[in-house]
Formats: sequence, C-alpha cells, structure tokens
Amino acid sequence: MTDVRKGQGDSSLSREEFARRFRARFYDPGFEPLAAEIDRLLEVAWQAYRAERKSPRTRKAGEGFADPSYDLSIEWLQAREAIQTAQRRQRDPASTSRVLLICGAARSDETCPGEMSKSFRLVKLARQVFETAGLDVDVLDLSRLDSEYDRRILPCKACVSTAMPLCHWPCSCYPNHSLGQVNDAMNEIYPRFAAAHGIMIVTPVYWYQSPSVLKLLMDRLVCADGGNPDPSSTRGKNPERAKEIELKGWNYPRHLAGRSFAVVVHGDAAGVDSVRRSLVDWLSDMHLTPAGRTAELDRYIGYYEPYATSHEALDKDFAFQEEVRNAARALVNAVRMMREGRAEPDDGLGDPRPK
Repeated sequence: MTDVRKGQGDSSLSREEFARRFRARFYDPGFEPLAAEIDRLLEVAWQAYRAERKSPRTRKAGEGFADPSYDLSIEWLQAREAIQTAQRRQRDPASTSRVLLICGAARSDETCPGEMSKSFRLVKLARQVFETAGLDVDVLDLSRLDSEYDRRILPCKACVSTAMPLCHWPCSCYPNHSLGQVNDAMNEIYPRFAAAHGIMIVTPVYWYQSPSVLKLLMDRLVCADGGNPDPSSTRGKNPERAKEIELKGWNYPRHLAGRSFAVVVHGDAAGVDSVRRSLVDWLSDMHLTPAGRTAELDRYIGYYEPYATSHEALDKDFAFQEEVRNAARALVNAVRMMREGRAEPDDGLGDPRPK
C-alpha cells in the first residue's frame, strides 16, 4: 500500500479571522440595523466550521451503492439524479438532437466592461445554424459567472491526483457548507453536458490561455473523465481507500464519451492556435469526437488593431463569420451521423494506457 503524504500546513482560521471574513458580506451600511442578527448567524456558521459540517443533510446511499449504509449528501444525490435523467433523454432515439453552445468569454455588457463580447456575437451566429437545422440549443454563457449575483464555479481540488476513485462523478467536493463553498454552478452544468449530443465552444484568448471562466469549467469536468460514480466505495474522501481501489485496477469510465464537438477560438495578437489545440486535445482526451477540420477554427479579429474598434473589425470580417457558421454546420452533420450509428475508425479498440 502506498503512503498518503501529509504536511502541507494548517489552514484553520482563528475565531477573529473567521468573523472578519464572515462579516465582509455585510459591509453595506444597509445591514447595520441587523447587527445582532448577523452576530447570531456568525455563531451558527462558526460552529458549523469547527465541526466541519461539510454536508449537513444526508441520507443512506441505499441499493446500487457499494455501501448502502453510507451517508451520502442529499445535494450530491440530486445532482446525480439530474445527470441520469439527462443521460436517459440523450440516449433516447426519439429525442431531438441537442447542442450545448458555450460562450467562453468573461466580458459582458451587464457588468464592468460595459460591452458584449465578440464571442457572444459568434455564439449567436452558430445558434442560428443549429436552430435552422432543427436542433435544440442550450447556450451556456460563462460571463454570467461575473455578472450574476453569487454565481460561481469553484476551483477543482485535484482529488484525482491523489487517486482516480477519489474524484467522484459528479463532483462531491462541493458544496462544502462548513467552508462557505456554496452556490457552485457545476451541479447545474453537469446535466447540461450529459444531455447534449454535440458541444461547441466559442472563446477568446486571454494572456495566451483560455479565459479563467472557461478554465474553471474544464478543470471541474475532470470527474467526467474517469470519475468514480459511487462515493460510498471510498467512504467519501478517504485517500487510503481510494488508493487501494485504484491500485487494484480502475476502468476510467468516460462519462461523456461519444459526443461530437466543435471549437472556435479568436484573438487579436497571439495565442489562438495553442488555445485551439489545447481545447481540441482536452475534449478528445475525454473521448468526445471532433466534427472535422472545419469545426476546429482559430482566427484573429482586428490583428494588432485597437481594442476600441474590435467589434467593427468583426463586422467587416464576413469570411470569419461564415467560417463560424461552417463550424456549426459541421457539428450538425457530425451529430446526425453519430445518431444514425456511424462508427468512428477507432471504435471498439481497447486503450492500453487508460488514464
């Protein structure tokens, strides 16, 4: 049995520091008349923190789990049921084909930038193609993470690096009520991926990388690529148990395998090719299928021109607009062929390096 390495340090807070952070949410003077009530809430939150009440509402796992008597989070069970419902719909031959269309830009006219993103405009072009083809379209606008109240994707805690079975599908790291890590959007987003037959990502480049809102989403989808669908098997977050299970042999279930994808990346100075490659590699590693060369697109808009006129540069770039439509059309064709049962050349081949 391999050792579990410890010693990174103590992250616990003092009562004073906990109180300072808790009260920061009530900085607005409008809360001042409620100071006594806030103090009472603070005491409840402090006791939950000290007792590490991560999941305060649970029920027995029940039939179908490795340990039916294990207490599972009700919120996790609800997320699991939503995914299973979405998967049943996705696999129903009578269901309408569905595309998850993702806007990866953080910019929005609903908050500080004061102007919509070019990615959102390109998403609208793609959406028209999908709707004209008769597909259901689910638009996931990641700019909502910085323009809506208390909406967030919390960071991946990298359980998979301890042992793959410790990473649960769906993610069981959140919500963590004792740490105030709540309102995580991923329990809503996982079923949207599960329901889709095709995925299209339209994103800008930020500092040679994917925008942070998109990277958070990518990291939190690691549980879809080999994640353990049964937290009772690891007794929750028990690293020793998870390592033991992995070392006996893990089958790395690909929970989103077989869906088709398209990627459109745009920038103004550098990085579009590397971001496009990283997104294609990421989706391919999860066993999603590229919709073809036309559906893997990277272009510059207003190359080294002022930011202030970038929307005008897109207005004039009719070729790029049509390329985005073609990427969407390629995804429509790929989804149709996939649903008709067309096999990929590597279907049925075993993976000698499952990870």
